[in-house]
Amino acid sequence: MWRCITMTTEEKEIFVVERKKESDVVITLAGNPNVGKSSVFNELTGLRQHTGNWPGKTVDLAQGRTEFEGQGFILVDLPGTYSLSAHSAEEEVARDFIQSNESQATIVVCDATSLERNLNLVLQIMQLTPNVIVCVNLLDEAKKKKIHINLEKLQELLGVPVVGTSAVKKQGLDTLMKKTKGVIDGEITSNPFMMEALQQIHADKETETLAIVDRASVIAKEVTIFEDKNFDLKDQKLDKLLTQKSTGIPIMILLLMLIFWFTIEGADGPSDFLADNFDKFGNWLMAITTSWGVPHIIRDVLINGVYKVLSTVVAVMLPPMAIFFPLFTLLEDFGYLPRVAFNLDKHFQKAGACGKQALTMCMGFGCNAAGVVGARIIDSPRERLIAIITNNFVPCNGRFPILITVITVFFTGGAVGLLGSIQSAVFLTGVILLGVFTTIMVSRLLSKTVLKGIPSSFTLELPPYRKPQVGQVIVRSIFDRTLFVLWRAIIVAAPAGLVIWVLANVSIGDQSILQSVTEFIDPFARLMGLDGTILMAFILGLPANEIVIPIMIMGYMATSTITDFSSLDQFRQLLLSNGWTWLTAMNVILFTLYHWPCSTTLLTIYKETKSKKWTFASFIIPTIIGVGMTMLTTAIAHLFHLI
Repeated sequence: MWRCITMTTEEKEIFVVERKKESDVVITLAGNPNVGKSSVFNELTGLRQHTGNWPGKTVDLAQGRTEFEGQGFILVDLPGTYSLSAHSAEEEVARDFIQSNESQATIVVCDATSLERNLNLVLQIMQLTPNVIVCVNLLDEAKKKKIHINLEKLQELLGVPVVGTSAVKKQGLDTLMKKTKGVIDGEITSNPFMMEALQQIHADKETETLAIVDRASVIAKEVTIFEDKNFDLKDQKLDKLLTQKSTGIPIMILLLMLIFWFTIEGADGPSDFLADNFDKFGNWLMAITTSWGVPHIIRDVLINGVYKVLSTVVAVMLPPMAIFFPLFTLLEDFGYLPRVAFNLDKHFQKAGACGKQALTMCMGFGCNAAGVVGARIIDSPRERLIAIITNNFVPCNGRFPILITVITVFFTGGAVGLLGSIQSAVFLTGVILLGVFTTIMVSRLLSKTVLKGIPSSFTLELPPYRKPQVGQVIVRSIFDRTLFVLWRAIIVAAPAGLVIWVLANVSIGDQSILQSVTEFIDPFARLMGLDGTILMAFILGLPANEIVIPIMIMGYMATSTITDFSSLDQFRQLLLSNGWTWLTAMNVILFTLYHWPCSTTLLTIYKETKSKKWTFASFIIPTIIGVGMTMLTTAIAHLFHLI
């Protein structure tokens, strides 16, 4: 297998690709966002892919290998970028790699429906290297919109090879590789006159950008034929509906509620199925290890400790993630998420933050760690920090089970079936909107205090609406998101299971450590409208929020193992018998929304910021708000005798 390594020169660290064979050549894949670059990359490399990190940057480069006519090619997929002006880490990485000795040719992927915008990047890359192949992708979409590109004329005007493709239909990719091989072998060369003209433009820094834009516009007009001048009329009508002030936000809330409803309704059965079968398997493990004579303490640690926690995390996390992530990705493929950013942009701008934070916030619904990594799309370091620190205010997939369970048991439990799931989704949506509101408010507070600065402007492209590739969406969301997040949760949950078992089974005097600590923190928890068992469950849930409720049950039942309930009614009776009221339930919801990030997210924050200070800030800010909010609601409830 080949891998990527890092080498250091006197000037800078560079990204080096180690070839599987000495004869392998490295091809750079570049392009604007939303041009189908990932589809070209995926179709050419299949599953032979790997992701590496550019040294000194938080920018990932996807890499894959393919063979064509006996020649091995390693494709390095650069981040989508509109230019190479090095205003962001992505642009700097793209420029550095294209100019490096590693890259032997660059394929620039363009969108046939928006060629003029794409040609700006093509011309900039041609200023850096003559070994350029232009891939005009999405010809199938252009055909539907009655847009025709004269590829021969485009090749003549650019002076470099041009190939038309429809990557999702696997059309034109062999021709693309054939011309790429021709460039590598020296059989196809670029037009020297065009290169000289671009170098002259490059030499005049004051007018370079304007000249590039003008030239791209002229070339695009010469090679593009629009049979239907209203080809984007449907997109305009949809945008009028989805981004208009009076309809954009309500539709966004409705879609959010529908996604939650599908997730709640669809995940319940599979979660129960997994929990039942994990329980049966655990009993079988206990029986078989007993028959083998495995010591009792080892059985308890591994099965009642580690296995119980792991199985609970998987049973709770897997079904909703397997529903939520594909639905979220379908909206992403459809082109809706940039519209969300557009709708929320003015609110984040008023808060002194970046509109792109809306996208990273949406990523946080699936996993806050993913939202933190997603903050890389924000160019300004100040605004990126704001997005990272506040990402935890939207609940991740691990906190949904707590919210859904408490909402269902205490606030919508009277309704069953479809009505109950709809009420739960509406209530949950309200909680989410509170989290979004808090995100904006805390972003504003940070931008006015410790992270002062002027909000940066950015170009937000509204890509054309596209029919999602359902098959690819399901595969990508399951493997790239669901299983990735699940595996990360398992890694932190396993040692958590061991710690929980030790705390519950090792005694100091007549009580276990868990019971002793619970009693110690109970007075403070009461001020928050909670109790020591609830607060202890949140503390022990630091590795993975999915284990908060199982630990809570274990504490209330005074057992030494994680315990499950077969019905919500039994769970409700347990909570009521331990003094729960509507106020307790409300404060649990608030503290679920406002408390420290899980350990995985905190580790991700540290890796992204390289700062203990900002990692601690990400921990303490939501915690202070959570403690303050619960204490406030409790004080108000007592003041007005509401309980």
